[in-house]
Amino acid sequence: MQARIGVLVAALLGLTLGVAAPATAGSSFPTEIALPAGWQPEGIAISGTTAYFGSRVDGSIYAADLRTGKGEVFAKGTVANSLGMKVDARKRLWVAGGPSGQGRVYDTRTGKLLATYQFATADTFVNDVIIRDGEAWFTDSRQAVLYHVGLNLPKDHKVLKLTGDLQVTPGATNLNGIETFENSLLSVQSNTGKLFLIDPCTGVTKNVSLNGETLTNGDGLLRRGHTLYVVQNRLNTVAKYRLTPEGATLVSKTTDPRFDVPTTVAAFGNRLYLPNARFSTPPTPTTPYNAVAIGRF
Repeated sequence: MQARIGVLVAALLGLTLGVAAPATAGSSFPTEIALPAGWQPEGIAISGTTAYFGSRVDGSIYAADLRTGKGEVFAKGTVANSLGMKVDARKRLWVAGGPSGQGRVYDTRTGKLLATYQFATADTFVNDVIIRDGEAWFTDSRQAVLYHVGLNLPKDHKVLKLTGDLQVTPGATNLNGIETFENSLLSVQSNTGKLFLIDPCTGVTKNVSLNGETLTNGDGLLRRGHTLYVVQNRLNTVAKYRLTPEGATLVSKTTDPRFDVPTTVAAFGNRLYLPNARFSTPPTPTTPYNAVAIGRF
């Protein structure tokens, strides 16, 4: 009730969309990380004080030290697109492979490619990944399915067909970012701005009430307890929602003058880190790219 009152007051005062708070955690840490020219980032994962950024050019992965902002190419790609990514408890980096239809796994200590899973070969866009109960779960923005793989790196993967409220539009960016919530999975549908709970056993999807809001251009998700952050890429906005069994209530939205189509988000301390994909900027081999840090709000 307090969150709803706060949102109403903010709306009446015209303050729903605020400017990001200063990134104060680890004040000596830089609040901007330069990525290689022409990199075209999309995904981010943080393990310890290292941030990993995938490239949409050739699938390479860049590792940067949050303490200094300096980094290097951690793994050289061989196929286009390294998108959403997560690091598991064994320090392995799980990567969604976009139109390649792949999921890949790397050793973060050596950069060695440990496994490649070919989920699909046509009409596919493997977009994001989350770790849950001993498995990695991947979204496909073109199909009404989730792919999942055991963390013990089996040779085969499994496909969960999705039913229920989700309606997939051919050729559009459908399910994108993925998170966990209680006993379910949670995913945003970019083209409709809807949020769905997904039963990982049955594949049944249920529309989550946003109490009148729409997650237009919803991309990366980050959940901390009952707080859900949603990156709305082309809106240059991060929305904060409060999750309850009844739905999701908007708490606040924030932007930052340094945002240039941020896509995904990862947390370190009381900061949120977001790579700027710059989708509206024609890419060239010399186009500059970066990631920015804001205070967690």
